[in-house]
Amino acid sequence: MKRYLDYVWPILGLVAVVWSVKLLYTKLKAEAASDLAVRALLETGDLWSHLQVIASVIGAKLAVIPPHSYLLAFASTLVAYAALAWYDRIALIHLGRQQGISFFYIAVCSFVTYALSHNIGASVVSGGMVRLRAYTAKGLSAPEIAVLVALCSFTFAYGTLMLLGVVLVTEPQIIQPLTSLSRHFAIGDGAAQLVGVGLLAFCVVYVIGAWLKLRPLEIGGFKVVYPRMPIVARQCLAAPLELIGAAGIIYFALPAEGNPGYHVVLGAFLLSFSAGLLSQVPGGVGVMEAVFLAVMPGVPATAVVAALLVWRLFYLLLPLAMAIPAIILFERSQIGKATKGLSLKPPSGEG
Repeated sequence: MKRYLDYVWPILGLVAVVWSVKLLYTKLKAEAASDLAVRALLETGDLWSHLQVIASVIGAKLAVIPPHSYLLAFASTLVAYAALAWYDRIALIHLGRQQGISFFYIAVCSFVTYALSHNIGASVVSGGMVRLRAYTAKGLSAPEIAVLVALCSFTFAYGTLMLLGVVLVTEPQIIQPLTSLSRHFAIGDGAAQLVGVGLLAFCVVYVIGAWLKLRPLEIGGFKVVYPRMPIVARQCLAAPLELIGAAGIIYFALPAEGNPGYHVVLGAFLLSFSAGLLSQVPGGVGVMEAVFLAVMPGVPATAVVAALLVWRLFYLLLPLAMAIPAIILFERSQIGKATKGLSLKPPSGEG
């Protein structure tokens, strides 16, 4: 059975590559087709003509953004993905399995994981499959990988709650414009600040739990170990860092005129990205546009869309395109190891 699994996993990796390429093209086409005239062009012609149209539309939208903004957006992307790799590293330290796994390996695994999960959706499932494949090759068991995935997901959620709490306390008016999207946002500034205080209180309680060294929780034969202070301290730094970097991509891509400031951009990003994740809409398509346009009425709609396009290119599409060869190289190496193992195995009946 193990011999067959050595070939099944690479086949699944190939399926992921094909799916990713198709998804990359579909998302780029959808972005370009937001213009009705372009949509008419994309409804006719062949694949090559569609690629030319998509390239010209994207080029026109991005040409007006100054070079230094791109550099700052790119730097923000590096910060975000470095923090995501730190998530995995923190989880491995919590498990006591960091030895023998280089940070480069962790960074590549994390990069591929989030490049796929951010674009495909169902992040726990899609990200879990990538980590299962990568960390099994390093000797981790399935339960250990499950804990790793859970802790990484919690770290992200913890950072979201922390930063959203800060935004609601300091910028409670950010909620008011969202009443045009849903009546559930019809709350006053005082209520918004109270929610923010509650979120920050939860974050403090989590830290206190680590400080008190709470005992592990045993459920049947499974033990859940509460993270200790060194782990929680790392989470308190890594969790908001990823979100700060991701929101920075949008902030630097927005024009200076009418820019509401980083704090508001961060709040809009947290609200829209979280809503996109909860709805399982890949890349938050449609959700992010609606939230940002509502929160930032002083910025031209075309500029908002262009900034979100830069975010999708830097944070979603380019990582997805880069993850495809990484999957191919990894699966090729695994096939080589499986083939080598079979060639070294003596034929049946021999000693």
